[in-house]
Amino acid sequence: MLYINDDISNFDFDASVEQLSAQRLAQALRFRHVLGRKLNAAAYLLLRQGLSVEYGITESPELGYNEHGKPFVIGHPEVHFNLSHCRIAVVCALSSHPVGVDVEHIRPLNESLVRYTMNDGEVAEIMSSPHPDVAFTCLWTKKEALLKLLGTGISGKVKDVLNDKPSPHTVVELDKGYVYSIAGVEQLMDRYK
Repeated sequence: MLYINDDISNFDFDASVEQLSAQRLAQALRFRHVLGRKLNAAAYLLLRQGLSVEYGITESPELGYNEHGKPFVIGHPEVHFNLSHCRIAVVCALSSHPVGVDVEHIRPLNESLVRYTMNDGEVAEIMSSPHPDVAFTCLWTKKEALLKLLGTGISGKVKDVLNDKPSPHTVVELDKGYVYSIAGVEQLMDRYK
């Protein structure tokens, strides 16, 4: 299941503090800027909501992290989740199988970033698109979601990460200014087609 909060400007960090675990509060407070704190807390609250609705888990989850930083819920190996945020939205994907999700706000195209992160075919696809900024954001979120699904982080050949792999499902929220992609079991993605 996918949970989204795209009203970050109205998120009340101070009111959320009571719902954060001590671990998550400490993590949120490491951010110097209020936006970072809000995004960190909002992601955790989406996770709590999803755990309660999908799994009946109501206690405040403690998180562990694999060697590449992929989070997991300590004591609940049956739960797989992934979090992502950008400056305007936070998403949480939950599943009984490994899952990856990425959200990015659509921003003006940076051609040097395109050439650094995309293979030749992807560069051509982006540059020939009527909306290259959206095309780039779609491909980038697909790559991130897939890497997060695999739990490897951004390493190695990011240009070719989508080659010979099922394409993550992507949703463009053009009026809201962001794109998100989900990589994981078909049942999860089918809910958002």
